[in-house]
Amino acid sequence: MNLFNRPTLLALTMAVASSSVMAASRDYITIVGSSTVYPFTTVVAETFGKQSKFKTPKIESTGTGGGVKLFCAGVGVEHPDITNASRRIKASEVEKCAENGVKEIIEVKIGYDGIVIANSKSAPVYNFTLKDIYLALAKDVPDPQAAGKLIPNPYKTWKDVNPAYPAVAIEVMGPPPTSGTRDAFVELAMEEGCKKIDFIKAMEKSDGKAFKAACHTMREDGAFIEAGENDNLIVQKLVTNPNALGIFGYSFLEQNSDKVKGSLVNGVAPEFEAIANGNYPVSRALFFYVKKAHVGTIPGIDDFLQEFTSEKAWGDEGYLSDKGLIPMPKDERMKYADDAKALNNLKM
Repeated sequence: MNLFNRPTLLALTMAVASSSVMAASRDYITIVGSSTVYPFTTVVAETFGKQSKFKTPKIESTGTGGGVKLFCAGVGVEHPDITNASRRIKASEVEKCAENGVKEIIEVKIGYDGIVIANSKSAPVYNFTLKDIYLALAKDVPDPQAAGKLIPNPYKTWKDVNPAYPAVAIEVMGPPPTSGTRDAFVELAMEEGCKKIDFIKAMEKSDGKAFKAACHTMREDGAFIEAGENDNLIVQKLVTNPNALGIFGYSFLEQNSDKVKGSLVNGVAPEFEAIANGNYPVSRALFFYVKKAHVGTIPGIDDFLQEFTSEKAWGDEGYLSDKGLIPMPKDERMKYADDAKALNNLKM
């Protein structure tokens, strides 16, 4: 052996030994991601910690986009094991995961949720149309004076948008671009409202980029306020400001029903049954994603999956429904429970 290479060989040996120690150094599950899914995962984690031999998982609310980015950064104890998501993972994110060695991902849909537009219990009840939501919150809207033209949003009050609404300044607090709730809101509420305007709807086929810019870009003049990933903070602000509205998941409305109430959308109230049967227009699925490479290395992941996908947790009468989760139909629950048990890889 060339003695000149011995220091290099020794350093490599020490690095391998160090990484082996690191691999065995974390004895708890780490979870990041959606602020909407966070309360549900927290309840499961606490139950899991009390009833199993494993430590309670550590959970951080980073937003869906931020969580997926952390999850996809690599394999190893310095990276999260699970990420919560209030929308389905994107193909581009799966590709980024694969580039960083995260090539096997388990997808678990956990149930359904509605996105609510809420205000203080002391404020008036709104009955928004999707078109009105778009007109109130989009950066650019159709020019009332010139057909087929977009202008910077001129509407200052709700009455400006629709004479049926009060002359109260538009002030809506909502999630940032990293949030899955934001992604779902612009797709389910803003875009669908945008499509009610014929010339913008025609853009979807003729100029998809312009269509997306018109429908998905939120106001930046103070009428829409990015309030971060802390939905509880939005609830607190609504209590102190009865003129403001806030956008967040149904579970937070359920948990704070003594303080805030949800607006109707297209005449439908954000209630459990209306979200479950799809009648409430702004409804979406919730997920979490598991790094298969960490199963068997980080203790307890497979047991945690079994707890989360058990009927006592996510079933019709499960403890998660008490927290505001809208359960999936039983056959859908069984499908995802079977996939989780078998550690089946995600199929896009």
